[in-house]
Formats: sequence, C-alpha cells, structure tokens
Amino acid sequence: MVRHDEPLAVEFAAAIIGGDVERLTTLLRTEPWLATEPLTDLAGARRSPLHLVADSPGHRPRAAETVRALVAAGADVDAPAIGMSHSERPLHWAASNDDVTLADALLDAGADIEAAGSSIDGGPPLSSAVGYGQWSVARRLVDRGARTELWHAAALGLLPVVDRLAVGTTDLDAPLWNACRAGHLDAAKLLVARGASPRWPAPWSGETAVDVARSSGNDELVSWLVAFPS
Repeated sequence: MVRHDEPLAVEFAAAIIGGDVERLTTLLRTEPWLATEPLTDLAGARRSPLHLVADSPGHRPRAAETVRALVAAGADVDAPAIGMSHSERPLHWAASNDDVTLADALLDAGADIEAAGSSIDGGPPLSSAVGYGQWSVARRLVDRGARTELWHAAALGLLPVVDRLAVGTTDLDAPLWNACRAGHLDAAKLLVARGASPRWPAPWSGETAVDVARSSGNDELVSWLVAFPS
C-alpha cells in the first residue's frame, strides 16, 4: 500500500494524468509493483492506478496507451474502489465522465461490462453512464453488449427495447422520468400509454418528469407533458 502523496506515487500519478507513457513505462519497468498496488488517500480510501486514469474529469491524454501499459504490467482492469461509498471499477468512472475512448480501452483490455458497484444503483457501468446523463458512453456500452434495463433503454430512446421490457411491469414511472430527462418524446408517450405518471416525483430529487423535461431542450415534449391531465 502506498500513500498518494509519497514522492514515487506523485511521480507515478503525474505520468498517468499527463499521458507521459514513456515515463510511466520506465517507472513500471523499475518499480513493477506500482501497477498492482492501490493508492491510498488521507481518508484511507484506496483506488487502483486505472482509477487514476479514469478519475474526473477523465479524457486523459493518451489514455488508451496508458491503459495498455498498466495492464501489461499487471494492473487489474476490474479492481474495485475500496473504502469509498461505492465499489466502482475504472469502467464505471469512465462511464461517469462520458469518456468513450477510455471505456473502449478498458473493454479492449478485458474489463467486465457488467461489473457491479455503480454509485447510482450498485449496478454496472451503464447505470453510471445513464444515471449521470453521459449519453455518448452509454450508447457505446450498449453497442458493445451491455445488458439494458428498462430505465436505461428509456433514457436512450431505444423504442423497441422499451416496448419489449415494459410488458408485464408496473414499475414505469422511473423509466418515464429518465426518458423525459433525455428528451425522448416517443419513449415518453409509449410509457405513459402503459400507465406511467408524468407527475411522479423521483425519490432521489423530488423532480417530476415534467420538471426534468424542461432541461432536455425538447420543447415539444415539455408541451405534451404540461398538457397531460393531472
């Protein structure tokens, strides 16, 4: 275990954050344990070097090369965060930052697309992407085979999937909320026709589908929701 503020850890982190793959490779050659040893912060939370690549705001320079160098040196692509309020993996963090390049690099290196631990619902990286409104990486995860739940599909406007998954379920209010947040009128109409309520207040924010639709940029959706009978 190495503290994040130790000189070697600082140099290691700087190489990762700055995309200095040559310096990173040299450090890993002389100190190979750096690839597998978590960095520990002052609060005792532990995260892997690959978490550092994915940390906010993401979009590190030469991220794919950095991932390959770390994985080649033994880094665990699915290492969970430890001592935090969640157990997210690096792919969750890439998803939360809408970092498609990094998500692809992690998946190419063998990351589990269904790994649990999201700070949204304890679920996979797709939940982090959708929960934080990171639509580009959410679509890429779906394209790469992520299992899609109803609320994911509604937020992405995947009508055939919404239509199929909505059959036989009464839990439609949260999917409608997500469809409206993302501005998908057709998905909203489908879900309301199945019984979802535009006036349902989300327990995580108190906002209704009408409220979140206002920030979606879809004026037609907002007008339709406002006109909907209470």
